[in-house]
Amino acid sequence: MPDSASAPTKLRVLVPAEKIKDRIAELGKQISADYKGPIIMIGILKGAFIFMSDLARVIDNPTRVDFMGISSYGNAKSTSGEVRLTKDLDMSIEGLDVLVVEDIVDSGVTLTYLIHLLSQRRPRSIRIAAMLDKPDRRMRPIKVNYCGFEIPDEFVVGYGLDYAEEYRNLKDICVLES
Repeated sequence: MPDSASAPTKLRVLVPAEKIKDRIAELGKQISADYKGPIIMIGILKGAFIFMSDLARVIDNPTRVDFMGISSYGNAKSTSGEVRLTKDLDMSIEGLDVLVVEDIVDSGVTLTYLIHLLSQRRPRSIRIAAMLDKPDRRMRPIKVNYCGFEIPDEFVVGYGLDYAEEYRNLKDICVLES
């Protein structure tokens, strides 16, 4: 992750906007075919909001949306494994098919915690859709059912992903370089 006191940052496009749009259309078709009835999409704030919005519009099934906020504690170089819920769901998921929508999956620590928490609420099913997956960073096993792109271990911004609350509005997914 770049240091704010270092030289100005440079952006390198990793996944261009047009490729993102095409892949989301493919994911929407796959999700629509896999689910036979209504689903509830749970977006993980803040990074997943753009991906979730675009994905919801290409799913044919009746769809409800809700959001959760999760915060992980630890220093910038490692995950402490401590996770805190900052925003809970506004509705019950009992008996429903749940699609957790995440911007990026890397260590798996936060998502493992979240899936365990949601499982206790007795949904019919839980699947995960992630725009990006960094399997090389995995510390906990987690299955991403619908993956936009598998990427190398680089710090990325754009399309909802941020660095210090900046860059979320970029249309492309970019590597942030110092």
